[in-house]
Amino acid sequence: MRPETITALRRQFHSHAEPGFLEYRTASLILAELAGMGVRAITGRGAIDVGGIALPPTQAEKDEWGGRAVAAGASAEDVAYFQEHGTAIIAELEGNRAGPTWGLRVDIDALPVDEETATDHAPVAGGFRSTTPCMHACGHDGHAAIGLALADRLRDGNFPGRVRIMFQPAEEGVRGAQPMIDAGVTRGVDRMLAVHLGGDLPTGTVVGGVTDAMATTKWKATFDGEAAHAAAAPEKGRHALAAAAQATLAILGLTRFAEADTRVNVGTFHAEGSANIIPARATITYETRSTSNAVLDGLNDRAEAAVQGAGQMYGVTVSTKAYGRAAVSQPDDGLLEDVARAAAGVPGITTFTPKGPSGGGSDDAHLLIRDVQAAGGWGTYIFVGASNPAPHHHRRFDVDEDALVLAVDLLERLLRS
Repeated sequence: MRPETITALRRQFHSHAEPGFLEYRTASLILAELAGMGVRAITGRGAIDVGGIALPPTQAEKDEWGGRAVAAGASAEDVAYFQEHGTAIIAELEGNRAGPTWGLRVDIDALPVDEETATDHAPVAGGFRSTTPCMHACGHDGHAAIGLALADRLRDGNFPGRVRIMFQPAEEGVRGAQPMIDAGVTRGVDRMLAVHLGGDLPTGTVVGGVTDAMATTKWKATFDGEAAHAAAAPEKGRHALAAAAQATLAILGLTRFAEADTRVNVGTFHAEGSANIIPARATITYETRSTSNAVLDGLNDRAEAAVQGAGQMYGVTVSTKAYGRAAVSQPDDGLLEDVARAAAGVPGITTFTPKGPSGGGSDDAHLLIRDVQAAGGWGTYIFVGASNPAPHHHRRFDVDEDALVLAVDLLERLLRS
């Protein structure tokens, strides 16, 4: 696949950004491209266990984004299929000689960010600014293009072993990897890779393995009380909103841990009613993070105690649900040596660092890596610098499209070796 084709694919994905588990046009385009290459594509239950999605899209969301996808050129048949069976896709390629089975995770979802409209923003100037209420503000459009370009290059079969390119939905919110693991996508994988553009690194820079990603759990807590007249009979009510507010403050005030870095946040708070009604229901969503998997478990226990304690204080019942999670993984030294050798053979890669920081982010690709490592395999999470002009998740985020080709060259050289 030529560089201009890789760039054109990235721009197609960018112009129709879609949120997690609703990537209908994105998945339809990926499927069509793989079919045109003659590459085997696995979808549905072989790629993702949709029954394992903790907070699946509502029917209204499916209808809205399905309509957008069809209007943007996706076939209605594809959209209906992905609505029922999920948007994950596995491209599987067989080599012509014995070797390991490689897995590569490339994520495909976007963020609920309104993209920059100024004419000095490259997607505006180039005519591929997102036409949806979402934006590829973390480079996943580039990742999807990298996955397709790699499949195209490897379809000649001239490599050892087997390659599974995993087009993963819903990385944002760390929701997509676990249902794919539940479907068995890592079974038999010997070497597990993830690739990510950006990281505030200049183009030409590669980090062979991220070492400080944070484990995280995303939670939704629902507080169920009892409505009553706020003036005439307040004692007959059970104030769900007050309990949710108390829980919010308690979570934000949780004690940190000495042995690892931790983060907590309450991101949404919602209740309905009016000023003269004791609210009967309220919900919050919150997250916990840590640089240690074990510490995260302890932090989750404390957050649960805080939420349940707030419920008891106001006499309301509380139910909590974890809807996303990621872990910490460490790269394997043997695989880092392989990546280093591959990077040395790519002329455009000017700086290679074996290990480096992630900037405190989380990514559920580490679950895929840890699953392979637990079975005796190796894994690493690779950063490819792309001179992003603004931070990840910012409305002016963009990538240097030359980095797409560098990433494909690196991965191709690694897998062919």
